[in-house]
Amino acid sequence: MDLRYLRAFVAVADHGGISAAAQQLGYAQSSVSAQLKRLEAELGAAVLLRGGTGATLTEAGRRLLPHAREALELDERMRRAVLGERPRLRIGAQESLAHAWLPDVLAAFEYGAGGPDATAEVDLSVGNRTKLDALFTAGELDVAFQYDNGVRVLGPSAVVGHDRTVLAVGSSHPLARVGTVTAEQLLRYEFLVAEPGCTSEMLLDRFGRDLLLGAQVAMVTGSLAALLRLTGHGRGVTLLPEMAVARELESGELVELPLAEQVRPVSIVAKWHPRLGLADGPLRALLELARRADPLPEPTHQGNQASQVS
Repeated sequence: MDLRYLRAFVAVADHGGISAAAQQLGYAQSSVSAQLKRLEAELGAAVLLRGGTGATLTEAGRRLLPHAREALELDERMRRAVLGERPRLRIGAQESLAHAWLPDVLAAFEYGAGGPDATAEVDLSVGNRTKLDALFTAGELDVAFQYDNGVRVLGPSAVVGHDRTVLAVGSSHPLARVGTVTAEQLLRYEFLVAEPGCTSEMLLDRFGRDLLLGAQVAMVTGSLAALLRLTGHGRGVTLLPEMAVARELESGELVELPLAEQVRPVSIVAKWHPRLGLADGPLRALLELARRADPLPEPTHQGNQASQVS
């Protein structure tokens, strides 16, 4: 099958219309339309529903999309191999991990800490769990780093690190002046989480339910930075990985609340696609570097029931 047809199809899926896809590809709209018609003729099925406001995928098109992306990615890998270029490694990470931990891992990787043959051109995508899962499922990421949410991961995956969870408030918040905090005291105040599927909500559901059942929950739609600023201004209480709030705790903008009942550590999980070709070696080196950069030393998280993924 002509890869130009698949490239046109993927562009329409990504940009929502033939005109936008043609502009992105640098082709005439009529040329893209012709390529799509040839693709449908070869497949014997319609993959797009064309309308006045754009184009949407049919059921057949939705089934085709991940395979089309995989074919285009394989084509790029082959071209890189023939030209002797470094393989490309497309990495995704939750914002909390990209905020503090992953940059150090990637810097070590770029400086050759993984070995002389473990080099790759890195593309990094940052987002919440929902966005990363969609990109990974669509074949647009080779590996994704996320906090464990207790959902079984299909395909290759491994625990590469652990993080302590921190209950934090702004320095002006009433609880900042209290000693050890109980669950009853927490229930009197608003609990801040970001959009559905984000790290803080996952940690609340998984590790704080026994402490915070019945808490007033307020959604903070937007970035981790927005949540941290609102918390810093005394808006409410939030539960986050320690790496996400380390700078704010050090500066005094946020204060950690000591709990009468300790919250368990959370695992950092990497999941990846198999058969990455020349990128497989760099991926293995990256995973090993991530393990070496585990934020919690082994004795700290052993026996704390942090989740493990096979």
